[in-house]
Formats: sequence, structure tokens, C-alpha cells
Amino acid sequence: MANCLAEGGYDIRHRAIIPDERSEIEEVLIRLADEVEINLIVTVGGTGFSLRDVTPEATIAVCDRMVPGIAEAMRGASLKITPRAMLSRGQAGIRKTSLIVNLPGGPKAAVENLLAVLPVLGHGIDILLGSATECARE
Repeated sequence: MANCLAEGGYDIRHRAIIPDERSEIEEVLIRLADEVEINLIVTVGGTGFSLRDVTPEATIAVCDRMVPGIAEAMRGASLKITPRAMLSRGQAGIRKTSLIVNLPGGPKAAVENLLAVLPVLGHGIDILLGSATECARE
């Protein structure tokens, strides 16, 4: 997945393994968005049905606005590969000038989901930063 981000032009500025504890996930997301000012925060894992899968809830709790189209696009692309994609609870949202995107925990699924949305994430971030408008056409 890091390779996909690098090939997409993103610098990996931070990596961490965080326990499946909602408060700890929230704390890290807030720090990365507010203090480190990372514009794209990608989480991997914690989006399933297990009781310990709380990443979507942590993401929703820290975001100012949600971006349902990103999660819908990822699930839609993944559904073309497996019907189990509908079990993913991943979310995407905005906190200040950071876009937070939840990916599934399986390496193959994480890459597939990321590749489904990677081409448009940069434009969304440019809008957040004020360097592009939503009316831009390719």
C-alpha cells in the first residue's frame, strides 16, 4: 500500500501500529491532522465486524465532515471482486485540512480499495487547501 501512495506522488511522513482502542486511534488521528498537519491520513484495518474493529467510529468521532462518496467508491470497486466487500465499514472524512480514509485490513483489499480512489484524492486535498475548485474538469 505504501508503494501505491508513493507511486501516486505522496510522501509517507508517518507510520504507526496502533492498538484497536478507539481512544488511541482518535488521539493519533487528531495529532496527525492538527499538529503534524498531514493532508492525507490512511488507516488500514479495523473496519470489519469484530467487536474490536472501531476505526470507523474513531474516524467519525474526529471528523468535521464525512465524505461518503470515497467509502462508497471503494466498496463499489471491491464488490466487483468479492461480495464480502459489503461487510467493510470503512469511512472517509475531513478534519481541518486532512482527509482521513479507512482501508480494510487485508493487504490485497487495502491496495484494491486505495487504487479505486487514489486518482481523485489529490484533487480533494487541493480543494481542502484552497488551491483548486470543485468545478475543475479534467
